[in-house]
Amino acid sequence: MKRKKIREKGKLRLSRIFQKLEKGDKVAVVREISVKAGFPERLQGRSGVIEGRRGKAYIIKIIEGKQEKKFIIEPIHLKKLKE
Repeated sequence: MKRKKIREKGKLRLSRIFQKLEKGDKVAVVREISVKAGFPERLQGRSGVIEGRRGKAYIIKIIEGKQEKKFIIEPIHLKKLKE
């Protein structure tokens, strides 16, 4: 995903920035392009489970291959999945 759709350009959804997620919630990693961050592209589209919180960011446990890895990601890049 390299561009935003024309109707979404310039928008930052405040509800995504201030969303509250609980430990154990399943989330998908969806990169917000308008936020400049050192975001690894290999995480785009992956899903994982929230393990905790560190500051304003969340610790996400993602299974890569056969290993569990933990990433610290800001809430604007997370989308809660329905169970």
